[in-house]
Amino acid sequence: MTGHPHPVPAGPGPAPTRAAPEPADDGPRPHVDEDPRLRLGDVEVARYVVRPDLDPKHGPRPYLHPVRTLAGTPVTDALPADHVWHLGASLAVQDVDGTNLWGGRTYVRDTGYTWRDDHGVIAHTHWRERAPDRLAHALQWRDRAGGVLLTEHRRLAASPVTPDAWALDVDYTLTAPAGRDVHLGSPATNGRPGGAGYGGFFWRAVADGEPVTFTADADGEQAANGSAARWVALTAVAPGGGAYTLVFTGLGLGDRWFVRTAMYPGVCVAFAFDRPAVVPAGGRRTGRHRVLVADGVRDRAGVTALLAAAEPQ
Repeated sequence: MTGHPHPVPAGPGPAPTRAAPEPADDGPRPHVDEDPRLRLGDVEVARYVVRPDLDPKHGPRPYLHPVRTLAGTPVTDALPADHVWHLGASLAVQDVDGTNLWGGRTYVRDTGYTWRDDHGVIAHTHWRERAPDRLAHALQWRDRAGGVLLTEHRRLAASPVTPDAWALDVDYTLTAPAGRDVHLGSPATNGRPGGAGYGGFFWRAVADGEPVTFTADADGEQAANGSAARWVALTAVAPGGGAYTLVFTGLGLGDRWFVRTAMYPGVCVAFAFDRPAVVPAGGRRTGRHRVLVADGVRDRAGVTALLAAAEPQ
């Protein structure tokens, strides 16, 4: 993944292009309105909500929910009461050239969180591939008026790791219009203190009680948040019972981990944790993240073993 290492002030630039008519979906779609599922053999491990019917203030976008362990324990939450715009596992950024593609209130410098009519949508346009263990499609990141801010190609794939763990791979390419840079920001880059640099690939987990988080050499939310650790693990017990471990990898250049456990359980590959990122005019920003989803609580040694098992043979 690429990102701009220094803040770049946004200029007015050309107006966003209007959304083009959606091309016809390619590939077989026997149930057009059915959300596709990712499966490993006979086990459904994730549902992909492609066209959510949501209030614009919730930042409508495709998202994975529920994601489950191989034993069936849910490891994502969606539309929780504390942050209704948290939607399972998704790509979401609060400031894309002034458009809120995260949902909820927008953080305004010297003002704080404010409800604004600035919410856009990340919209599916057409399928590229649909198979039981992988999905690929094209999307548009649009402002509130339908202008295209970024185009995206996204691929999701599930693969087995061990008898009690599997891997989710999330690959994407974001492309800016030819005539202008696209700036990505966060509440932190817009003036909020306290390490609130969220926005990017975000996973809202679900937990009965406060989960535990750690990296290869540090423990706890404060140590993990804002770090560039090679991996971040989160262990928890789901509300209905069932312990699980998530292991996140795949930071790109300039990315940082945004981690929460005390207020709510969540992990984010943050594109603009403490400085804006830029997709240059006509250029691309690529990302590849892997999340290991395991039954049971793994300690640091267990996570290391799991990562080793997930390496290509």
